[in-house]
Amino acid sequence: MKTVRLTKESKQDILERLLRRSPASYGAQEEAVAKIVAGVREGGDKALFSYTEQFDHVKISPENVRVTPEEIEEAYREVDPELLGVMRRALANIRAFHEKQKQKSWFEAQPDGTILGQKVTAISRVGVYVPGGKAVYPSSVLMNVVPAKVAGCERIVMTTPPDKDGKVFANTLVAAHEAGVDEIYKAGGAQAIAALAFGTESIPKVDKITGPGNIFVALAKKAVYGHVSIDSIAGPSEVMVLADETADPVYVAADLLSQAEHDQMASAILVTTSTSLAEKVEAQIRAFTEQLSRREIIESSLENYGFILLADSLGDAVDAVNEIASEHLEIVTKDPFEVMTKIKNAGAIFLGPCSSEPLGDYYAGPNHVLPTNGTAKFFSALSVDDFIKKSSVVYYSRQALEAAGEDVITFAKAEHLTAHANSIAVRLGRNVFTEED
Repeated sequence: MKTVRLTKESKQDILERLLRRSPASYGAQEEAVAKIVAGVREGGDKALFSYTEQFDHVKISPENVRVTPEEIEEAYREVDPELLGVMRRALANIRAFHEKQKQKSWFEAQPDGTILGQKVTAISRVGVYVPGGKAVYPSSVLMNVVPAKVAGCERIVMTTPPDKDGKVFANTLVAAHEAGVDEIYKAGGAQAIAALAFGTESIPKVDKITGPGNIFVALAKKAVYGHVSIDSIAGPSEVMVLADETADPVYVAADLLSQAEHDQMASAILVTTSTSLAEKVEAQIRAFTEQLSRREIIESSLENYGFILLADSLGDAVDAVNEIASEHLEIVTKDPFEVMTKIKNAGAIFLGPCSSEPLGDYYAGPNHVLPTNGTAKFFSALSVDDFIKKSSVVYYSRQALEAAGEDVITFAKAEHLTAHANSIAVRLGRNVFTEED
């Protein structure tokens, strides 16, 4: 990790370095992704199966593309019972948290006969993408499916790449079944996103696609946006720890490494007012890294995107936190709750020495699908809100129309939209076309 003094220049340099990891920076891959998306859109199953054979080295057909009940039963036999118990407890926490996010339709009547309201409706069909390459993420299944189920989505379709034997990871299948996925298909990469967006003979078209993936998946989601809704175009994982002299360097080092091990593009940043803490954390990171299984990935991540920022004051540190707007933010200070009140931009906030970020990844309940690459300045965590639509409802009685009609006509005429004005005028027994302005 690089230790640097926090200045306006150093902060800007870090921001620019982090933004280069954004999927928007990968123009070279966009052309290849566009070709795949167009191929599946035009060729349906035939193109989907061809790309699956090319990229995943397995033959899939209409007969075996959908996961069967027997395959799910087999997965349950393979999953460790202890893990299944943990998964169910995590699922209960995630569901309980998201239940609190549910919104209701509302209507308000006025004495003049006006009724205004908002009708909340769940998105009908949702597609969830689950990676299946270097690592298996049943936690991502739970985090993407649960808010959709709580919202009341009628049909949840999942796609995930098969292994070379045409099978899906058992942990992924069990997580999907526990969370309530309706259909699971063996398809991965950009071709799976295209299949969900446009539909094929085997895979149904959905209205929204969520879920993590590699750069090709991210770019495919970007390419189909507008034909369907998406959750976000996510970048690599990030953690920032805001700490003072009271923080335990062992805890801080462990938490920074927990994100650095995701991939070479992950970012881990400590911002602190304590030189002593910075030195101890750096030493502890070296000691931990020697023992960790993903050492090469961690070393690459920290070399390129790992920083220790030394701030002159807590205020300067908070300013840096808000400017960088990290996906995960840990506040490990003397009074973390007081510091939290000054935080404006962060995907998820973890308070105090015992609130390690992995609690949020797996178990606590809040969603771990979070804004990255500084988008926490204007995006939020995945939630029930992402799986609903809000329709405005308007009712005017004759009395209410007569009271408001002239105002509407005046507004419409000011915009030279006479048909708008006429729509109101005919109800009031007037003809706007024969009236002088």
